[in-house]
Parts: sequence; structure tokens; C-alpha cells
Amino acid sequence: MELGKRGEDAVSEYLIGKGHMVIGRNWRSGHLEVDLITISEDGLHFVEVKSRMAPYTAEPELAVNATKQRKIIAAAKAWLRSAAKKNAGLAGLELFFDVASVVFDGDDVELRYFPRAYMPVYY
Repeated sequence: MELGKRGEDAVSEYLIGKGHMVIGRNWRSGHLEVDLITISEDGLHFVEVKSRMAPYTAEPELAVNATKQRKIIAAAKAWLRSAAKKNAGLAGLELFFDVASVVFDGDDVELRYFPRAYMPVYY
């Protein structure tokens, strides 16, 4: 199984266990993508998943730099525009941008979840 898919599967299971409902996975619009979109009691989460095999040179979550964050925010805006037409129930939900890192080391899996990892900046 592809590394990215394995990581997303692990994070999906983790979030479901925490009360999230996964409503989107690998949503794409042109060159923009959101790995996971979930709803929980606190709001709507756009989750970027970074997966690595051990040994690795840098913490996976560090790959979600300012440039990547801007792309995820743009993807979230596109998703919201498309979803608003289909589901008025999303209006008013608080939005969160989360990051999850997954490291596979043989049979061991280390998952770290960073809720509210960053916030969109509006100018």
C-alpha cells in the first residue's frame, strides 16, 4: 500500500476514534488538494497528513511550511465554495487547519496530531 494512503488511513482511524466524521479525503481542485476533511463537535477540520518511513531526516510536520499552508487554505476555500452549494449545514462552522504526522518503523506506527496547527491570514 502506498505510504501516503497508509498514513491517511491511520489518521482517519485516529480522528474517528476522537469523535470526528470524515467527510472528504484527497479532495482536489486543479492543483489544490486537502488530504482529510472532518467534522467534529468543535467545527470543520482540514487536515494535512505527512507520512515518512524511519529513519527520516526531519520531522514530517515541518514540511507544512508557509507555502504549503497557503495552498491548503486555498484548497479549503475552493472546497467550501463547492460544498456550500450542496450543504447549507456547513455555514457557521468554525474552521480549523490541522496537521498530522505519521512515521512507520517496521510494524510500529508513531502518529502525532497537531490540531489548530495554523490559522489563515487575511489581508
